[in-house]
Amino acid sequence: MVTFLRVAELGSFSAAADLLGMTPSAASRQVKRLEKEIGVQLLQRTTRQLRLTEPGAEAFARCRELVLAAQGTMDVAQRFSRKPGGLVRLSAPKAFARRVLHPHLLDFLQRYPEVDVQLIVEDRDIDPIREGVDLVVRLTTAPPEGLVARQLMAVEHILCATPRYLAQHEAIAHPRDLLTHSCLSLGEHERDNHWRFRKEGEEDATAVVRGRYISNHSEIRLEGALAGLGVACVPAFMAREALDEGRVVRVLADWEFQGNYHGHAWILYPPNRFTAPKCRVLIDHLLGALADGRGAQLSASSARPARPRARS
Repeated sequence: MVTFLRVAELGSFSAAADLLGMTPSAASRQVKRLEKEIGVQLLQRTTRQLRLTEPGAEAFARCRELVLAAQGTMDVAQRFSRKPGGLVRLSAPKAFARRVLHPHLLDFLQRYPEVDVQLIVEDRDIDPIREGVDLVVRLTTAPPEGLVARQLMAVEHILCATPRYLAQHEAIAHPRDLLTHSCLSLGEHERDNHWRFRKEGEEDATAVVRGRYISNHSEIRLEGALAGLGVACVPAFMAREALDEGRVVRVLADWEFQGNYHGHAWILYPPNRFTAPKCRVLIDHLLGALADGRGAQLSASSARPARPRARS
């Protein structure tokens, strides 16, 4: 049943076999055995794809319940032990994992010597049930249904550039001033270079920016800004250290930058009746460290608007 569940979720015998540590032929035999036992066809197989049949869809839902129940059974000992212990598998986006979670995980491991953590760094959306991950951190405006979602912190995006770059180019006092600057944007979608801004008492503004360096990785955009290539849009948590050290300063700090990627960081996990103590203490640790926004908080000096000199 677990093999059938993984095959249906991943749409591939090979992918499911890799996940379960078996050969594709063994996975295929497991599904055929289940179909024979139940007496119905669960999957429609073609040369290009696998599709659930109508009874297969119902069996799929039951198998998900089975996996959740099995995971709860495996956690029975944890629930009755005094000390949290064992391995917690936690996934998070790359930049957030490195800049925000990693320091707090080091502190957590010191506090809970019986708990181990496997940090899985992935920018794609991971399904904790399908991929056997205990906890998932996701940056989004709307957490997915079917999972417990706890809010960790707000994720603010800002603009920044080096003091030298700003001193050598035209002043930036309004979003329209960005039109004459080199701007480092994401480039994943057509409108990623449409930078939107909001300010109380002002009309909303949009600047269609251009630049010499485009990257969908925030750390690379920050490094581009540090190299003097222009004004970069980055998450505040990514730029915090460089801002505090004065290597970059905020641009248009009195405007709210409304990029395509914003919202909150959420920690997600399956809705089991009982949460294993090893997971509960890690959830509580991260909530305590990040729920007040300290993971992305900027110092007072770094949050001041930049006042560059106009180019003579």
